[in-house]
Amino acid sequence: MRMKLILAGVALFFVLLVGSCSFDRVTPGHVGVKVSNVGSSSGVQPKALDVGWYFTPPGTSLYEYPTFTNNYTWAGDETLRFQDKTGLAVSADVTVSYRANPLKVPVLFTTFRRDMDAILSGQIRTTVRDAIVRNSSNLSVEEIYGVKKAWLIQKAHEDASAYLAKYGIVIEQLTWAGNINLPQSIQKQINDRVANEQEALAEQAKVATAKARSDAKIAEAQGTAEALRIEGAALKENSNIAELRAIEKWDGHLPQTMVPAGALPFIGAAGK
Repeated sequence: MRMKLILAGVALFFVLLVGSCSFDRVTPGHVGVKVSNVGSSSGVQPKALDVGWYFTPPGTSLYEYPTFTNNYTWAGDETLRFQDKTGLAVSADVTVSYRANPLKVPVLFTTFRRDMDAILSGQIRTTVRDAIVRNSSNLSVEEIYGVKKAWLIQKAHEDASAYLAKYGIVIEQLTWAGNINLPQSIQKQINDRVANEQEALAEQAKVATAKARSDAKIAEAQGTAEALRIEGAALKENSNIAELRAIEKWDGHLPQTMVPAGALPFIGAAGK
């Protein structure tokens, strides 16, 4: 009887043990990392797991990280705040495109011990903000809002990418998700200055157009005067040219009235 109870207890133990075991799945577009919290093999498995089902006994967890590109915009309460070189506070919404490097997922988990959503709101956001803050501190607000705007986000992308890549995070792109937000008074000053510059450019264009038209008229008048001068000189040197032109214009009819004893046109001239 005692032996039966022992066998029953052992059987129950194995039933409970098997029942507590499970399988977890790495879904398409992800890689996994298996983490064991008990036993001699505890720790992070050094090789990333491809798509499929995996045995996860008690004390073992499976974490997934996306290998496809995800996009996220820090806006609203998450908008990024930074300063220009004078300490003027500005802010901007920023969109990040990111994914995990499948070859470094074990390093990614070992470093942060969190899933990708938590890493995005923590380490990735902090790294991007710090990169923007560091580079904007060398620029004026006019440069941040204008000629250096594209440079600033590109430089922040380069710096953040270089730092996070060693941990298995790939930052594919950083972009401004809208306008850079300035204090209202500064924004008005910039808008007024831009409006004045555009008005000045418009006036310069009008002046240039008027001058071009004037120069064209002068050139036309000079050309006409030169043509007349050349023609006058030619007529003076060769009187037959005037007679030839008169013949070219004659319609073949004699005049209806003539001066007494006057010569007939061309006929009288030819007899001389």
